[in-house]
Amino acid sequence: MASTMSPTLTEAQIVLALRAAGCVFAEDEAALLVAESTSASQLEERVARRVAGDPLEVILGWAEFAGLRIAIDPGVFVPRRRTEYLVRRALKLATPTSIVVDLCCGSGALGAAMAAAMPGIRLYASDIEPAAVACARRNLTGIGEVFEGDLFDALPADIRGRVDLLLVNAPYVPTEEISGMPPEARDHEPLVTLDGGPDGLDVHRRIANIAPDWLAAGGTLLIEVSRLQAPIAAAIFERAGLSPSVTHSRKLDATVVLGTRP
Repeated sequence: MASTMSPTLTEAQIVLALRAAGCVFAEDEAALLVAESTSASQLEERVARRVAGDPLEVILGWAEFAGLRIAIDPGVFVPRRRTEYLVRRALKLATPTSIVVDLCCGSGALGAAMAAAMPGIRLYASDIEPAAVACARRNLTGIGEVFEGDLFDALPADIRGRVDLLLVNAPYVPTEEISGMPPEARDHEPLVTLDGGPDGLDVHRRIANIAPDWLAAGGTLLIEVSRLQAPIAAAIFERAGLSPSVTHSRKLDATVVLGTRP
């Protein structure tokens, strides 16, 4: 609900301040800050934080993802719009009885979007970061179970070999490229959620090597990568015994590699 306060800052002034700070979508962000603030002092404080580089989603406490408001806490990876493409690809394969795992779940955005679009799925999520686990549990209350631990080690043993869809938005930024990322990501999101090793695919290799043990026959692993990384990731999947395919969304500039267990 839009605020009825009389702010000391006008929306036009906020736009100018955000533009000067390098915010690409200054108009949209200014409108959100005004609409979501309940007092002039809160608005001023939020604008100052955004100008200083704090992520807009952390300032507001939520991010929009696949038409949902996903709660976001400080120190938790903010879901990107391009990752909605991974969910769309997974939904093409899902049924209401699917067992779905959101691995490296962060805020739980992928799992929440899957459950909203396909009620009835059995949803499990895991992450190694305690802050992410706490945030995901808020977003997935009554929807799915969230576990803390390193990749598959966190999951309940009784779904081993039974997972129909394994969704992963693991870190895939090459280590040397992290310094060039926007400050709201580089300075405010845990390094473990960004750093994918020398070529960005270290975690993908670990996941691909173990995934066949957890997937049901015909089950599919879906991982987001960059377009340049896709051929390498597909080869990793194939070596792990998965049948790979690559799909790309030009609109979202998103690339997903799928690996199906024969």
